[in-house]
Amino acid sequence: RSEAEGDGPGWAAAREEAEAALRELREVVRPLREPGYRETLRRKAERARKRRLRLQRRKLEARAAKEEAAARAAEREAKIDQWRAKCIQEVEEKNRERELKAAADSVLSEVRKKQADTKRMVDVLRGLEKLRKLRKEAAARKGVCPPPSADEAFETQVESLKTLLKTRTELYEAEERALRVMLEGEQEEERKREMEKKQKKEREKLLQQKLEMDSKLFGDPAEFPLAHLLQSFRDYYLQAEHSVAALIQIRHEWDQYLVPADHPEGSCIPPGWVLPSLPTNDTWATAVR
Repeated sequence: RSEAEGDGPGWAAAREEAEAALRELREVVRPLREPGYRETLRRKAERARKRRLRLQRRKLEARAAKEEAAARAAEREAKIDQWRAKCIQEVEEKNRERELKAAADSVLSEVRKKQADTKRMVDVLRGLEKLRKLRKEAAARKGVCPPPSADEAFETQVESLKTLLKTRTELYEAEERALRVMLEGEQEEERKREMEKKQKKEREKLLQQKLEMDSKLFGDPAEFPLAHLLQSFRDYYLQAEHSVAALIQIRHEWDQYLVPADHPEGSCIPPGWVLPSLPTNDTWATAVR
C-alpha cells in the first residue's frame, strides 16, 4: 500500500475499530483485575456445589419417603395396587434421573459458555497484537518509531491479560473435569441401582419358582393342615440359616465324622447304606413287622 492509504478513511475506520475493540476488551477483562474476584468466584462455586448437594439430599429424602409410603400401601392393598405403585415409582425415578441429568447438563453448558467467552477474549487479544504490529509497521514506513517504553507498557499489559485469561481457562477446565467426574459417579450409581434392581427381580423370581415347586411337591402350605405342627421341625433343620452359633455347632458335629475309622473321639462317615439295627424290645419289633 502507498503511504497515502494510511491517511485515508480506511485507516481512520481501522483505528476506530481497533480502539472500540480495545475498549470492549478492557470492559470484558475489568472484573478480572479486581483483587477479590477469584475469591468471589470460589464462593459462588462453593454455594452452587452446596445447593446441588442440598437438592440431591432433598430428592433422596423425598424418594425414600415415597418408597416407604409405597411399601406400606403395598402391604395393605391388593396385587393390582402393588403393581400400580411399582409403575408410578418407576416413572418418578425416570423423571428424577432426567431432572438430574438436565441440571448437570445445564451447569456443564454454562461452563462451556464461559470457556467460549474466554477463548473469544484470547482471540481479541491476538487481534489487538496483530493490529498494533501493523500500525508500527505503517508508522515505521513514515519514519515514526514509538518509544521503547510504549512497547514495554503494551507488552506488560498484554502479558498480564494473558496470565488472567490462562488462569480463567485453567479454572474452567478444572470445573468441567469436576462436573464430568460427578456425572460419571451418578452414572455409576445408576448402573449399580439397575444391577441391584435386576438382582432383586431375579431373587424374587427364584423364590417364586421355589414356592411353586414346594407347592407341587408338598402341597400348598396354606392348605396343609399339619403345617403348624411341622414348623418346629423346619425351624430345627433350618436354624443354621438364621444363627451363626447354630451353624458353628452343626459344623462341629459334622466335623466329628471327618476322622479315620479308628479315631477315639469320633467315627467316619459310612461309605454305603446304613442298615437299621435290630429291635431291642417286642413293641419295636411289632412296629417293624
